[in-house]
Amino acid sequence: MDAHGRTERLELADQDLREWEATVLDATPEGIVLSRSAFYPGGGGQPADEGTLLWQGVETRIAGVRKGDDLYLIPVEGEPLPAPGTIVRAALADDRRSALMRTHSGLHVLCGVVFRDYGALVTGGNMEPAKTPGTGVVGTARMDFNLPEVPPGFKEAVEAACNAEITADRRVDIRVLPRDEAFAIPDIIRTATNLIPDDVKEVRIVDIVGLDCQADGGTHVASTRQIGRIRVAKIESKGKGFRRVRLEVGD
Repeated sequence: MDAHGRTERLELADQDLREWEATVLDATPEGIVLSRSAFYPGGGGQPADEGTLLWQGVETRIAGVRKGDDLYLIPVEGEPLPAPGTIVRAALADDRRSALMRTHSGLHVLCGVVFRDYGALVTGGNMEPAKTPGTGVVGTARMDFNLPEVPPGFKEAVEAACNAEITADRRVDIRVLPRDEAFAIPDIIRTATNLIPDDVKEVRIVDIVGLDCQADGGTHVASTRQIGRIRVAKIESKGKGFRRVRLEVGD
């Protein structure tokens, strides 16, 4: 069972889950602990989920998640708190989670294309849902690479290659492997620094079949076609040998 403290983490096995029932184990203004949760707690550049808890005719809005000895759902300030032992109906903010899944998978496509075509590793990145609705953009992101020089036509070539991989409708597989077996996969770490702690015995793998296979703990769509379309908005220099690629994911 995948768990953080006392909380069973449902999103690691079912990334499409949006509603579920759980028992409240603890509740304070600083955080609510559930027996089961599909709220992604944040990490790897992907922000935490938001959502609601429904209980006894009451709604509690959840503004984020905090990792500690348990997984703490952070209530919006002033929201009512369910008592320990209460059965709640939890629900994610679907548009936000779906946008982050599409954007995160889009970043993996970008990572795979840049590694395949230019041999560059990732040095950092993050993503967020689009702030302006109605523009056709669902998420924005940036990824940094250890790329010494920007070849002519890099921006246009990367955008075209990414969208070709999206159109190819590549399957996105998720699996968990023992550490030694995972690290036997060539280039499984696509970051310039290995960020997986030594005490982690099992590694979650996200595999865009035929393009990109790497260790990752975030949430993703089931195939590249579900990403939509990628636009490379800007290429920036972030110091000697480091380039930042800013992109938009949209319909």
